[in-house]
Amino acid sequence: MSIVDFERLTDNEPERIPVVPSAPMACGDCIPTAFDPKQLRAGRLQRLRAMMAAQGYAAVVLFDPYNQRYATGSRNMFGYFLRNSTRYLYVPLEGPVILFEYPGSAHVSTWLETIDESRTSKVVWSAVNQRDNLSSDPFGIEIAELMEEHGGGNRKIGLDRCALNLARSLEALGLEVFDCMQDTLHCRRIKTPEEIACLAQSMAGAEAAVAEVEAAIRPGVTENELFATLYGNIIRQGGEFIETRLLSSGPRTNPWFNEASDRVIRPGELVALDTDTIGCHGYYSDFSRTFHVGPGKPSAYQKRLYRMAYDQVHHNMGILAPGMSYREIAEQAWKIPERFLDRRYPSIIHGVGMHGETPLVAHPMDFDRFSRDGILEPGMVVSVESYIGEVGAADGVKLEEEVLVTETGIEKLSGYPFDEALLDREV
Repeated sequence: MSIVDFERLTDNEPERIPVVPSAPMACGDCIPTAFDPKQLRAGRLQRLRAMMAAQGYAAVVLFDPYNQRYATGSRNMFGYFLRNSTRYLYVPLEGPVILFEYPGSAHVSTWLETIDESRTSKVVWSAVNQRDNLSSDPFGIEIAELMEEHGGGNRKIGLDRCALNLARSLEALGLEVFDCMQDTLHCRRIKTPEEIACLAQSMAGAEAAVAEVEAAIRPGVTENELFATLYGNIIRQGGEFIETRLLSSGPRTNPWFNEASDRVIRPGELVALDTDTIGCHGYYSDFSRTFHVGPGKPSAYQKRLYRMAYDQVHHNMGILAPGMSYREIAEQAWKIPERFLDRRYPSIIHGVGMHGETPLVAHPMDFDRFSRDGILEPGMVVSVESYIGEVGAADGVKLEEEVLVTETGIEKLSGYPFDEALLDREV
């Protein structure tokens, strides 16, 4: 199809591509699973529509690739659409789920039983061609027509993210437009059994990748080389990408959040990493470890830092229980010594699903600024964080574990061993 043909198509009649039931499976479903992928997708869409009913939405239009995948299992050029909000999904409370896709790529998703129809996006390429003012009204008209057909008179529609001109177009057509991102994330906080199976498989892959990194740590290797080992292993196992480049060494471990560089690692230093991995099936794996670089033994100071981080993570895992409020977690959390407060990690725990999710529980002094109270519930998966480093020191230690909240307590999803040399109590 030429550009002229495409512009004529998007300005007038939408291209409608029905689902092809016999199309081959894709998007990672060839990876062996201990769950039914169709049940995974059905359970997530059911939760999304239950949220929509509770919040009074007639439909939502999802631009965020994570939300699109949650609703249907569909993914396409994930990194591209994280940057370009031009692929969108119309999900009515009742009625057909319609994907508005990048030209020529409908076949990537039309095999999914969760997608009833595919059309070409009205806004693809519009911004780069200075056509936003021309594309917003066709977008709005098409969505308004779908709302008229399926909404039963309800005019409330949710958008998780989009350009301002698109929201204004919908409002000009009489729709009541709301930001549904926080509602969608809140819906996703409880994981179905199939999602928990995905998280466990993603974790296994990430731990195997970290084992290769640990084996490759030696004087003379660069941070970038270690990060490449991590990333390559994730991809070989069917994982997708790593959201951050949090792997640092020596004085770059303090403060935290220095990303991998071409720095050469030296004997006696620490190497710290955070996986932050979108693994197989699109599920997050998030744990952290810090290692000592031989030869020789870690210093007494390095061991003290490590022990504090270890104690912080294990104390905070130990207090977690279903029914506990987020504020209670903050109040009962491990008390950070004064000299390490300035460089505390921003959260005590945060949710895990397809990425870092709801909730985020900050430290007591930060709680009212960053957190909102809520209740820890069975089916939530959270990562328990620690960073210990002080201003003016060379070393910092990052540790983190991922756990499932159950009816009676927690179950660990991460099981990677800790550094025995750094856990040594000798000083």
